[in-house]
Amino acid sequence: MNNPRQPFPSTRREFLRMSGAGIGLLAFSHFAPSFLVRSTFAAQPGPERDRTILVLVQLAGGNDGLNTVIPFEDANYYRLRPTLGIAKDQVLRLGDTLGLHPACSALHRLFHNGKLGIVQNVGYPNPNRSHFRSTEIWESGSDSDRILSSGWIGRFLDNTCAGMPTDDPAAVHLGGEVPQTFLAENIHPTFGVASGGSRRSGRGDADLLEKLVAQPADDEHHGNHSFLKQTMMDTLVTEKRVQKILGAYQPEATYPGTSFAQSLKQIAALISAGLSTRVYFVSLGGFDTHANQLNTHQTLMRTLSEGLTAFQHDLEAHRLDDQVTTMTFSEFGRRPMENESKGTDHGTAAPLFVMGSRVKGGLHGSAPSLDLGHNQDLTFSTDFRQVYATVLDRWFATTPASVLGQDYRPLDFI
Repeated sequence: MNNPRQPFPSTRREFLRMSGAGIGLLAFSHFAPSFLVRSTFAAQPGPERDRTILVLVQLAGGNDGLNTVIPFEDANYYRLRPTLGIAKDQVLRLGDTLGLHPACSALHRLFHNGKLGIVQNVGYPNPNRSHFRSTEIWESGSDSDRILSSGWIGRFLDNTCAGMPTDDPAAVHLGGEVPQTFLAENIHPTFGVASGGSRRSGRGDADLLEKLVAQPADDEHHGNHSFLKQTMMDTLVTEKRVQKILGAYQPEATYPGTSFAQSLKQIAALISAGLSTRVYFVSLGGFDTHANQLNTHQTLMRTLSEGLTAFQHDLEAHRLDDQVTTMTFSEFGRRPMENESKGTDHGTAAPLFVMGSRVKGGLHGSAPSLDLGHNQDLTFSTDFRQVYATVLDRWFATTPASVLGQDYRPLDFI
């Protein structure tokens, strides 16, 4: 039996209803239809040689900072972590007192080559330990007692080149829903790409778009129909263009087979194609390590380290490395004291990585004090908005206060 013809959605609300009934927003996530996120992005770089691109890497779940950058000379670290503490002779030394997790050998080499910076003990005042709320704080750039509907990158795009025409998306996310980081007030083109580990080719979704575009107009909703049809036509063109770029790309580095690394390879392909896209976003999940953390965190650290390093080497081989800065973030760190399940609970501050050929490698900021009692949290020493202010000022040449709402002292990693 033939299926009845799929009716064209006459309104945005109807499209959302149809999506929930079976088409699925995630089925469209690798082209993120413009009418869903069109009010979220825009900015134009200068000529290709002047591009400045930011790749944001989310460590979702709350990365354990103390087992990422390890204070191996601090007796308090081993007191607080009798089973989770990484032995001193296993740590990859960054200096006389701090070292990387032993699974991060690839990043360790980048650090000593001056292409990896580590910003220590990053957090914010009055920290929130809810995954959802703290992620919202980091992605919006807000105070912990203030809720913003826009994201810090969205406001950057609003304040930089809102309304400038472009055939390229100003920002691209890999997999999942559009991150709040990109939400903005103005209308900007954006795009989503299926995550690197997805087996879905996108052909079925493109076929569905083609069928919807071919449907006749409903006179009652002709204006909406025309708008949606044009939006879907634009989306379809972008979808086919992106799939062609990804299919033809020849990396100059060997990427691991993880979904995370393959997503970074897709980002490298889009950058290599010369898109004017300013920001890319990819997430690596699994960091909510309340129990049996040791092996899980080791796997995550290796996945992160090897994926980021392959990406950096690929950019260098294509001579694109001077155009790209990559930065990690996580909604919070873990508590210094391990719990009874050989894991760690939600905490506050943690380090983050910045990677690139124009990054000032080394340690930035101050390490946290571990002279703490039972289940006490770290006190942050660097506000995460200082990191954002550095990127905005020294990488994107934008006034940070226009995006962040007030002045934050930049750091020196760029």
